[in-house]
Formats: sequence, C-alpha cells, structure tokens
Amino acid sequence: MTAMPDFPPGFVWGVSTAAYQIEGATKDDGRGPSVWDVFAAREGTISDGHTGDVACDHYHRWPEDVSLMGGLGLTGYRFSISWSRILPSGSGAVNAAGVAFYDRLVDGLLERGIAPVPTLFHWDLPQGLEDGGGWMNRDTAHRFAEYTEIMADALGDRVKRWITLNEPFVHMAWGYALGSHAPGRVLLFDALPTAHHQLLGHGLATRALQSRGLEAMISNNCTPVSPESPGDEAAASAYDNLHNRLFLDPIHLGRYPDLSAYGDDGTLGGSVRDGDLEIISTRPDAQGINYYNPTLIRTPAEPGLPFEEARIEGVPRTAFDWPIVPDGLRELLVRFKQRYPGLPPVYITENGCSVADEVVDGAVHDPDRVAYLDAHLRAIHAAIEEGVDVRGYFTWTLLDNFEWAEGYHQRFGLIHVDHETQVRTPKTSYGWYRDLIADQLSRTSSGTS
Repeated sequence: MTAMPDFPPGFVWGVSTAAYQIEGATKDDGRGPSVWDVFAAREGTISDGHTGDVACDHYHRWPEDVSLMGGLGLTGYRFSISWSRILPSGSGAVNAAGVAFYDRLVDGLLERGIAPVPTLFHWDLPQGLEDGGGWMNRDTAHRFAEYTEIMADALGDRVKRWITLNEPFVHMAWGYALGSHAPGRVLLFDALPTAHHQLLGHGLATRALQSRGLEAMISNNCTPVSPESPGDEAAASAYDNLHNRLFLDPIHLGRYPDLSAYGDDGTLGGSVRDGDLEIISTRPDAQGINYYNPTLIRTPAEPGLPFEEARIEGVPRTAFDWPIVPDGLRELLVRFKQRYPGLPPVYITENGCSVADEVVDGAVHDPDRVAYLDAHLRAIHAAIEEGVDVRGYFTWTLLDNFEWAEGYHQRFGLIHVDHETQVRTPKTSYGWYRDLIADQLSRTSSGTS
C-alpha cells in the first residue's frame, strides 16, 4: 500500500461501539429490560438463539477494553449509553449505579487522552416505553429529552460532543416496519410516525444539549442511491427520499421530502404538529454519517413497494454479502455537500466490514479488513480535497460483538473476541490502525500536514 495522505490537523481518530452489542450484564445494578432483551428472548428472532445477555462483558471488562483503546492511540471513542441503565422503565427515578458506570468509563477514557463521544440512543429503548407505544407514541420524544438532560448534567462537565440518535432509518425500517429487529413490529408504511417522533426527540435533545454549552449531532445511516437503468429514476428517487432524505431534509432544510410514493401527504401519518419542524431543524453542531455501501434501485416487477433493490455486480463483498465500494463514500459526502449548502462539519461515525476471522496460532490475520479501511479512508480524504468538511473517523467496531439479528456470526471488530472465554485478541487490522494513527498524529505534531 502507498502511504496514506495527510488528514487535517485535529482530525479525530476513533472507534465505535454500542451498549447492547458489547456490555452484557443485562440484569446487573438495577438495569431495566430494553426492547432488545425482550426481542432476543423470543424464539426464532436471533440466529442460533443468541442474546446480548453477556455480549463482550464490557460492563465488567471495560478497564481492559479501555486499555486496548489506549494501545490504539485513539483520540475519540464513540459508545452508546443504555437508557435502561439510567432509567430502568424509561422515565422516573434515576438509577445511580447506571450513571456511575458511565462516569467511570468517561474518566478512564480521559486518563488515556481519548475524547468520549456518547450516543444517547442506539436502538435499545426501555421496554417500559415500548409498552406505552414506543416511538409510535409522541410522548417518547419528550422522555428522550428528559433522559438527555439527566446524562448531560451528569457527564457534561467532561463530555463535550454528543450524538442523539443512531440510524433512525434502520430502527424505523427493521424495528417497526419489517419486524426483523427489536421491537419486532410489522407496521409497514404505518411505521412512518416513528421517523417523526425520533426526529422530534433529536431536536428536543439538541436544544437540551446546546442550552448547556454542549455539542449535538445525529448519526444517520446513509447510502448513495443510483437507478439501475434510465427508466428507474423514479424508483431510485423514492428510495433516496425514504432512506436518506426523510432523516436529513427536516434537520438541514426544515421540511420533509416527497413521500407520496408511500401514500403519505407529508404529515407522516398525521404525526407532524405545528412547530415540530422548527424544533427538528435546530442546527446541529455536526452531522454523523454511517456508511457501508451504495444502493442500486430498479422499478419493481410486482406491485407493492415503489422500489426494488438490485444487486451490485463486479465488486468484492464482505462476509455479510455487502458490496464493497469505497468511492461510494466520497460520492455520498460530495452529494450531501451539494444538497445541503449549510451542512455542518461531518464525522464518519461508523464504517467497517464483517470478515470471517479465525484465531490461528494465537493471531488473527485480516488483510481484507485492512484493505477495506485503507480504501475508505482514502475516499474520505478525496472528499475533503473536494471541499467536504470531514472532521473525524470512527471505524466500526472495536470488538467482535453481538451483531443484532445475526447474533455472534458476523465479526466487524479490530479485536477478536472468543465469546465462550471472552479472551480478546487484537487482529492485524488493530496494528495497522494503531500505526496509521501514530503516523498521522506524528505528521500533525511535526507540522508536516
């Protein structure tokens, strides 16, 4: 590989994780049940009946994991907070033991020079709120704002940058519309109110954070959408509106996109009220983008959905069978810069790949992951050269973890985890990323960037 070009001074080098995927300890120290605890306990929902009850046992092993992060030389760590640890039923009395866990984690990160970047909601809604309707209920947005205030007051003296929601499109689509993720509801297009209520929660949380002098952003799962053929533009536009624009236009343009292809009049099932879009469009301090692959769309052969996904041919694929198209990230960033003239600074808050890793003679060699990360970072650098203000990169993920409906069958980590013994084994990609970060920071400090 040729040398990585210089990234701007102050560029954040990080990794990302999520609470339910790594913490385990689902019944420890007063934590209440989340929708993922309930969903994973249902027969047939998760591959091989796996659950996140233990996951990577990060709740107990966090000092070891923070030490491994220190070994990488990270300047940022994006993790999520388990809402159910803080408010076991989603609202009401605060669980002090839950707050104390994140208090210790933040201090441990800062001792190693790693800036903590918490995500307040990464899909694990307290089951008590789901019992009241979950994100179909407008009240959940207000409960989210209250929870945000609690955490901001607890950690805001040491944590500057916050992420409100992770991938609200995925949570709406797989959790409420299709039912393959928690909470497992199959509402199809009737799930659209969950988009509005998540965005309303984001807007309220953004105001709560900014009123305390803190920075707020949202992490959206984004994909550059293209038609398979010239006759598929309408289908591609319909998909782009649902996947990308539904969760970005209200924040950056103050309006929802055209959702008529889904039978909606722009009120998202009647959930939009006067003043909501003003709250949602409160300017964030940054925009988080999670990127894994582009999407190719064609006109459906059968009535039903207004789009059909086509397979991207002629490119390598991950163990998850996702196409690997690094330049799609550059394309996405440049496209968004043009689409949203007031786009704030961008952080890539997730990007990584699943590889069928194995420990051989005490080591894990993952050259495919190294090539993936190298190519995507070069795509980000190309976008920066085209004028996109990208401020940081958080690869997915630190540890092989509980990969939602796939259980423990997909490995995205820089560190291999034996889920029987919890033994951590850094992979080749761990050493590669460590050396890259050291080289980039060395260039910055020497003034060669």
